[in-house]
Amino acid sequence: MNYSKVIKHIVNWLNSYTNDSHTKGYVVGISGGIDSAVTSTLAASTGHPTLCLEMPIFQSNQELERSGNHIEWLKNNFSNVSSEVIDLTESFKKFSQKIQKIESKNNLLALANSRSRFRMTTLYYYAAINNYLVVGTGNKVEDFGVGFYTKYGDGGVDLSPIADLMKTDVRLIAKELDIIDSIIKAPPTDGLWDDSRTDEDQLGASYEELEKAMKQVESKVQIETLSSREIEVYKILNQFNSANKHKMEPIPICIIPEHFKTK
Repeated sequence: MNYSKVIKHIVNWLNSYTNDSHTKGYVVGISGGIDSAVTSTLAASTGHPTLCLEMPIFQSNQELERSGNHIEWLKNNFSNVSSEVIDLTESFKKFSQKIQKIESKNNLLALANSRSRFRMTTLYYYAAINNYLVVGTGNKVEDFGVGFYTKYGDGGVDLSPIADLMKTDVRLIAKELDIIDSIIKAPPTDGLWDDSRTDEDQLGASYEELEKAMKQVESKVQIETLSSREIEVYKILNQFNSANKHKMEPIPICIIPEHFKTK
């Protein structure tokens, strides 16, 4: 893949979409991870105003340091970048205190997803008051392989510039863009939990393994030709893809038969 050409293509695509939609710029949630770092840099490269939002909810010091360093790097390289820190911890705390009165075995996962939805609401508030677009940070493995995102959370966006790129491609584009090395090397995490669990901890496979499995699915490889670990990852991919299919497909609409509409 020619990454310099890919970068130019995405920047041109963002520019075209913005001009056609008569919007003025972009808002991007910055997590301290590589996907949001690459996405915000591509948005800033258009020359349009780019607002970077840090929205910590019990965030780790390492994530906060990386996100702050990236925003500082962006501002040093792009005059069109601005930023805000909206600490949502207290708001989320009050929400969780109320909601935890409901007993459910899925409480922790529901609360984790609620963090993402708090952030989505904040992004859209700033997008609305500025006539900006909310730019998604999901990559191809997350968005179309395992569905590893929150519906109407980080999945609630206006456009997705890196959703056709594997995680490996995102890392190589980050190097091409000279993004801070500590961000490139940081273990991917969704930042929705109070512990240090990574994406790999939650998925049971690395992004590199999942990328390989996605290619095996596309090429219709015979599963009996795979190694035991490849079969395991293949099954992990299929399980997540099946369980999260509802996130990747359009909202089902009940179509009313025409003959029901006439008296």
